[in-house]
Amino acid sequence: MLAAAWLMSLSAWAQGGMPVHFTVQQQQKSPTEVEVVFTGTIDAGWHVYSTDLGDGGPVSATYNDEQSQGAKPVGKLIAKGKEVSEDDKIFGMRVRFFERQVTFVQKYQVTEPEYHIKGYLEYGACNDQMCMPPTSVEADFTGKGLEKTAAAPAEKTQQEPEALAPVVPAEEVVAIADTLPAAVDTIAAAALTVDTLSADARHNLWWQPRVAELDTLNGDRITDHSWLYIFLMGFVGGLLALFTPCVWPIIPMTVSFFLKRSKDKKKGLRDALTYGVSIVVIYLALGVLITTLFGAQKLNDLATNAVFNIFFFLLLVVFALSFFGWFELRLPSSWANKVDDKATKTSGLLSIFLMAFTLALVSFSCTAPIVGLLLVEGTTSGNWLGPAFGMLGFALALALPFTLFALFPAWLKQAPKSGSWMNTIKVTLGFIELAFALKFFSVADLAYGWHLLDREVFLSLWIAIFFLLGLYLIGVLKFQSDMVDGEPRKPMPVLCIMLGLCSIAFSVYMLPGLWGAPCKAVSAFAPPMNTQDFNLNVKEVRAQFTDYDEGMTYAAEHGKPVFLDFTGFGCVNCRKMEAAVWTDPTVADRLTKDYVLISLFVDDKTPLKEKVEVTMPNGSKKTLRTVGDKWSYLEETKFGYLTQPLYVLVDNEGRPLTRSFSYKEDVGDFLKFLDEGGKIFKE
Repeated sequence: MLAAAWLMSLSAWAQGGMPVHFTVQQQQKSPTEVEVVFTGTIDAGWHVYSTDLGDGGPVSATYNDEQSQGAKPVGKLIAKGKEVSEDDKIFGMRVRFFERQVTFVQKYQVTEPEYHIKGYLEYGACNDQMCMPPTSVEADFTGKGLEKTAAAPAEKTQQEPEALAPVVPAEEVVAIADTLPAAVDTIAAAALTVDTLSADARHNLWWQPRVAELDTLNGDRITDHSWLYIFLMGFVGGLLALFTPCVWPIIPMTVSFFLKRSKDKKKGLRDALTYGVSIVVIYLALGVLITTLFGAQKLNDLATNAVFNIFFFLLLVVFALSFFGWFELRLPSSWANKVDDKATKTSGLLSIFLMAFTLALVSFSCTAPIVGLLLVEGTTSGNWLGPAFGMLGFALALALPFTLFALFPAWLKQAPKSGSWMNTIKVTLGFIELAFALKFFSVADLAYGWHLLDREVFLSLWIAIFFLLGLYLIGVLKFQSDMVDGEPRKPMPVLCIMLGLCSIAFSVYMLPGLWGAPCKAVSAFAPPMNTQDFNLNVKEVRAQFTDYDEGMTYAAEHGKPVFLDFTGFGCVNCRKMEAAVWTDPTVADRLTKDYVLISLFVDDKTPLKEKVEVTMPNGSKKTLRTVGDKWSYLEETKFGYLTQPLYVLVDNEGRPLTRSFSYKEDVGDFLKFLDEGGKIFKE
């Protein structure tokens, strides 16, 4: 069939001429490097096939050297232009081709003072009805090599079009890259390709700051929405704290006290509202104190620091055991007595504030585990205002009933009485604290590569925890605190039984994860899939590189754009994106075929071979000690961000192609982001 098509093509060319026109030129990049450039113009309706299409398909573009002297070809033929990729029904495979125009480049290394390059480009072209037979374009050049200066003009053939921009020596590029970033962009765009630069020049070019460019593409800075998650988590924590034995019984007594304190009902309401505001101020102050003491960078470091994560793990385990009834956390009773006595002797707003502070001290045994969990989660969230937002949510929920019951006293009669249901809430929170504790141990385990809590171990423990929680809620499992005079309490209510069944079902849902199932509902907490030894899942997307310079070198050599993934072992939203978005078949295909995927873990604790002292954008000095420090420094200085995940598409010179992308579980928008970058790179 192809032979018949070629015969038809020959007949058509005899009548209408060749549909593809190539010019050939040589460009001497340096005394030791020459490029042979084939520039093709393609008639409408025709296309020229790209390189390396594989066997059984159309004719791939290839370069053949014919005994050149004084120079030898380096690397494969490079195709440049707007490449189209689609499935071809005739060939039964996916093909890549160019329309309108294409450029093929073959590099040569000059080894002698004089050289003679001789070779030819072979290519294939088709339209919707016919194909050309394999066609060749000859290249025959001579020139001076090692004795020739880089500033001398390159020899060209009579076919050569307009003169190219002057070539800049690699050593000049190194100097420019250190002092004039804007000039580097101009020179690179006008005359140089990354392939012509030395290793040092490449490194300097790739690490050039691109903050202003990315900000321009983004329009506005990416907003980190994790504060909203932390606030809502704090609000839920405050609601749960309300229903514990240390807080719920205090509500009616406190509200009644304020309403009876004055004959003026408006003053009583005002005092009750002031009491609620005081609660907010006290807990918010705790969150702000944590934020102020540590600061943004320190909180970010704490997120993956092994010592602190192990401390958080042990702290939450202690809180869980306290909720299980093994022991009770108490502050010295003298503290509460002194504050209460001071509140009694003081009048005005100060007395109300001291009463609120007394509540915080008295309820410590029930609220401390919840507050501790919120502060730990806020501290390790990567958002430096996390503790403050968490405490704001917690305090608002805690103060809400005091305010509402003061405004609507009749509601107090309808509120449920204290009882065994409050103990059930405490024990349930104990199981949840225990599950969260494993997350913090996992972060330290991943950052330091201990492999003590790989994914299947983590899932096994979670399966056991939530299965036991289910047994407790349906009344099968009992704790000492569930006994009254040595006898078990009444059977669990219907609501508890239904929640218990949900917890058991959740355990069953996680079981397939032991064999590699994604388990997207827990992907944010569980270790990544690559830590699992036995894995039947083949859909996961893994980075080709975890080193920036290595990945950029590969991308430059293959002429592909780069997908930079700034991530972390302890990054919850990173795991969500990888499980919910990256596993989409279309997204996975784009990431693995159209881009060079580089994942940079900012919390990788692998020590660098040598410590490096760098200057930060604000002028301060910082010592880079670990691999994670290096990638964190790259993210901050090159793009102006410190959040994870951060996805940036860059070209072979490290310039952003389009807007950056952060956490957003939207497959359609993520595909649009990838396509935007790919289109700009090809153009």
